[in-house]
Amino acid sequence: MTLIRADLDALPAYVPGRAVPGAVKLASNEVPLAPPASVLAAIADAAAGGNRYPDLAVTTLTGRLAAELDLPPERVAVGCGSVSLCQQLVNITCVGPGDEVVYAWRSFEAYPIVTQVAGATSRPVPLTDDFRHDLDAMAAAVGPATRLVMVCSPNNPTGTVVTRPELERFLAAVGPDVLVALDEAYYEYVTADDAVDGRDLVDAHPNLVVLRTFSKAYRLAGLRVGYAFGAPEVIAALRKVGSPFAVSVVAQAGALAALDVKDELLASCAEVVTERVRVRDALLGMGFTVPPTQSNFVWLALGERTAAFAAHHMDHKVIVRPFAPDGVRVTVSSPEENDLLLAAAGAFAS
Repeated sequence: MTLIRADLDALPAYVPGRAVPGAVKLASNEVPLAPPASVLAAIADAAAGGNRYPDLAVTTLTGRLAAELDLPPERVAVGCGSVSLCQQLVNITCVGPGDEVVYAWRSFEAYPIVTQVAGATSRPVPLTDDFRHDLDAMAAAVGPATRLVMVCSPNNPTGTVVTRPELERFLAAVGPDVLVALDEAYYEYVTADDAVDGRDLVDAHPNLVVLRTFSKAYRLAGLRVGYAFGAPEVIAALRKVGSPFAVSVVAQAGALAALDVKDELLASCAEVVTERVRVRDALLGMGFTVPPTQSNFVWLALGERTAAFAAHHMDHKVIVRPFAPDGVRVTVSSPEENDLLLAAAGAFAS
């Protein structure tokens, strides 16, 4: 007797960045700095109430985010990280293998996983030669069975962005009957003037939903807090399919405290921007192919050299994230950790 779905045997596993004692971890796009003292204090205070269930509706944090976004609370949903919200988006749009999810590839590795878990069908569309979303090809891939399109900007793992005119043309081509999710997990690191900002478009497009997270710029990856904003009917559906009490007491408190020191946290993003330019320029000088990045990581298009590059850096106590057979993603960290990366990369290139 078969108890488990047979298709799960072929489910791709989400592979987290490795952590090795004594090595510098540049594999998970984590911020190397701890949360500010005030945020840690709020987390500790909240932990004292860990014997109680959290607020199911995440009322205070939802209201605070709504105020930050200048939206009514019914247009904001909070989840257990943006990955959970991706899963919820598939659940509210797809009911079986006849329903399709379109996304670029290579892009965030969770997209094919959450699609298959929901029993839907993936329709990946290759990136352009310059590692960007091919929105024309993605629009052409949208058909009668398409229920959801995932657009990741900045794209994980290549760091490239979609521009506002590009997304507006895409939304016009797709039409209003397909839900489009703009995944902006790295939004706070974007400095390009022409990059899309989901908040600017969401009011005019009821079929657009935007995802953001506290895991990166807000330094709360371990607490798992993400949020979505869009049309009220989309947000209401997301809340219906979310796991009850998924956002813990400490996560809600930590996110609220992080918003209290938002200016301090976002100021540190400017340091990452400076370092990502330095790191990319150095890697380009070594002969690597590294597209411009608007995130807190760089992408090295290494092809068949991907595994060798990752193994070489492991030998040098620097952990990077290989995506064989395409390339390697490397987190932009502190100047000291970035110097270790560059020294190892220079040895590999020589």
